Amino acid sequence: MPDLSQIVKAYDVRGVVPDQWDESLSELFGAAFARVTGADAIVVGHDMRPSSPGLARAFARGAASLGVDVTEIGLCSTDQLYFASGYLGLPGAMFTASHNPARYNGIKMCRAGAAPIGQDTGLADIRALVEEWAGTGAPEPAAESGAITQRDVLADYAAHLRSLVDLTAIRPLKVVVDAGNGMGGHTVPTVFEGLPLELDALYFELDGTFPNHEANPLDPKNIVDLQARVRETGADIGLAFDGDADRCFVVDERGEPVSPSAVTALVAARELAKHPGGTVIHNCITSWSVPEVVKENGGSPVRTRVGHSFIKAEMARTGAIFGGEHSAHYYFRDFWNADTGMLAALHVLAALGGQKGPLSDLVGQYDRYAASGEINSTVDDQTGRMEAVKAAYEGREGAELDELDGLTVTTADWWFNLRPSNTEPLLRLNVEARDTETAAGVRDEVLSIVRA
Repeated sequence: MPDLSQIVKAYDVRGVVPDQWDESLSELFGAAFARVTGADAIVVGHDMRPSSPGLARAFARGAASLGVDVTEIGLCSTDQLYFASGYLGLPGAMFTASHNPARYNGIKMCRAGAAPIGQDTGLADIRALVEEWAGTGAPEPAAESGAITQRDVLADYAAHLRSLVDLTAIRPLKVVVDAGNGMGGHTVPTVFEGLPLELDALYFELDGTFPNHEANPLDPKNIVDLQARVRETGADIGLAFDGDADRCFVVDERGEPVSPSAVTALVAARELAKHPGGTVIHNCITSWSVPEVVKENGGSPVRTRVGHSFIKAEMARTGAIFGGEHSAHYYFRDFWNADTGMLAALHVLAALGGQKGPLSDLVGQYDRYAASGEINSTVDDQTGRMEAVKAAYEGREGAELDELDGLTVTTADWWFNLRPSNTEPLLRLNVEARDTETAAGVRDEVLSIVRA
């Protein structure tokens, strides 16, 4: 029997193909997904990895064997699959391993309306069924199999996004986009078609072996080509998408990265102009500038834990109009509370094109503090090191501690958050302060305890 504990994560299925899972197991996941959702019909999509089409088709066969109709939308970005789930009102499954290396693949699953499926919302039940069937054989098929049909929703996806952001009156912009050989190469041309944008396309060829660089723009080495092209060509902006194109990173006209917190603040201000008084979600390691900007624009900021399941749950609970994370995930009420980097990119383009100044000036008003970025430390005893840091700051004058997600210590001039990784023996540190020198001092002090 396969060891599903290695591939069923908190929010999705992910592992090496075919070592950890294969098409026969994917077929069982399809049947289990159909059983747990109780749906009459589902939608399935996949990215450009070599193993994706076969895994997606096997999943469809498994669902159809239980009498469930399957709509295959083929090649798509993850947010395009979420669109299809919302637009068609169907549970959905996306085959992708996002930014992981080529030998990996995975399944991101949702209920109708793009509602997330995680351990507590169906994924544990799906795993249990797959384990049962893997040991005893496939489930009893329905008397009549469901139909498997194909449908192209790319144009509908693009039209929906374009209906949410008005770009018709913007000034012409020169835009460099690095798709990293991922699904941005599939979606960007259709979404941008007809807009006053001069598109300079980097690595738009769909290639799941990622021949140019990893499709993970969070790692600075993977945006070096984008930065260089922006500087060489005098472009107004650079955009980089990850492998499944649900996250978008921005660089300004100087080739300098724009912090996802600044993008969150900019988009929040724009969404609040459309929905006055709305609630905006931000996680506990976004910049101080995010709740400040939300309040300045008449909104209500709500702080939550890191991770899409927490953000989406809080958006549903509060009716929030928008949510943003430091990892460049951006969530919109108008997009079924799901994350779409493409919609965030359109907001940035609309804001830039709606005024005459450069992007660096525009985002400067939202980039107010000095930040360390995320610093990882490998430790033998996560709990012990966390407790040592907590002990060092408890009772310190002017310091407030909270444990919403890991440990956050806040003073008038700085804050830091220290969180354990769920999957690796790491502690992750983020520091922000009113000036660079203070941020460096806090960073060094915390790291001296973590790495003692």
